[in-house]
Amino acid sequence: MTDHDHTADHDHHQHGHAGHDHGHGHEHKSGILGWLQHTFAHSHDVHDKVDDVMESSAKGFWATKWALISLGITSIVQIVIVWYSGSTALFADTVHNLGDGANSIPLLIAFALQRRARSRRFTYGYGRTEDLAGLFIVLTIAISAAVAGYESIRKLFDPEPMGYLGWVAAAALIGFIGNEAVAILQIRTGRQIGSAALVADGQHARIDGFTSLAVLIAVFGAMLGIPILDPIIGLLITITILVILKSASTSIFRRILDGIEPEILEQVEHAPLHVEGVQGVERVRARWLGHKVHADLHVVVDRGMSVDDAATIATAVKAALAEHVPAFGEAMISVGPATVEAGATAP
Repeated sequence: MTDHDHTADHDHHQHGHAGHDHGHGHEHKSGILGWLQHTFAHSHDVHDKVDDVMESSAKGFWATKWALISLGITSIVQIVIVWYSGSTALFADTVHNLGDGANSIPLLIAFALQRRARSRRFTYGYGRTEDLAGLFIVLTIAISAAVAGYESIRKLFDPEPMGYLGWVAAAALIGFIGNEAVAILQIRTGRQIGSAALVADGQHARIDGFTSLAVLIAVFGAMLGIPILDPIIGLLITITILVILKSASTSIFRRILDGIEPEILEQVEHAPLHVEGVQGVERVRARWLGHKVHADLHVVVDRGMSVDDAATIATAVKAALAEHVPAFGEAMISVGPATVEAGATAP
């Protein structure tokens, strides 16, 4: 039924216009100031409604900004303590925290770019920038595992005395509290908006919090005359980092390769069946673009359905997807009778 397919395509084009930045009623500067205004300020469509992608990107930007501020304050406090205590171990932990704060920078850039309107060159928007930031975070987690493992093994064979135990213990507590606060904020926000990169960065912050806490345990070990606890705990932390690295890298690389969780695909397949007149769903595909799910599917309806009714079905199916699929972004929907591949879905 060519006319039905055409109706669905027309319906899809109609919904797509909201993504264009027509600029009616807004004044935009040119040059660098214009780019900054366009990138970091909220934009509106022609109906003056905030786009859901922009809203969720704003949440991610907000969480990442405060994570950077929190880690910055934590590092400054630790730098002061390092200055007075002269602890080399604490200096290394402080430098590590400064590096973790740097992880927030590519995420800030990614979330800021995603708030820009789609263009003729980037017709799908800037969702992939989040995946690139995720790759950077996975790399830093891997480097953390290598550094922690190397230092732990080195201290097993070349133990070093620990001084200024009171100052080091205080800095360890501060490091743990600061990193754990960042981890809770980023993981909670990342899961809320569906951002794998933000969750990965939060998991990294949690690892660093336990690294700081391990310094505290090592202090108690030194006080009890058991300095060997320091490298042993370091090796246990290294193993934990490797487990988190596997989880984070799997999630990030799956999204880069357009992978999707099976339960989300099932939700995409099931949601259209809530719409009256839908007889089945075929050729279902879905993938993540940034922190939004984009789907492509064929909705089976009666062969005698009119063009207007097919358009109504397409609109209702899109609403059902938005209601039943978490982090739903957009959908390409065709409407018509069953195809030759009746009942088949994308693997």
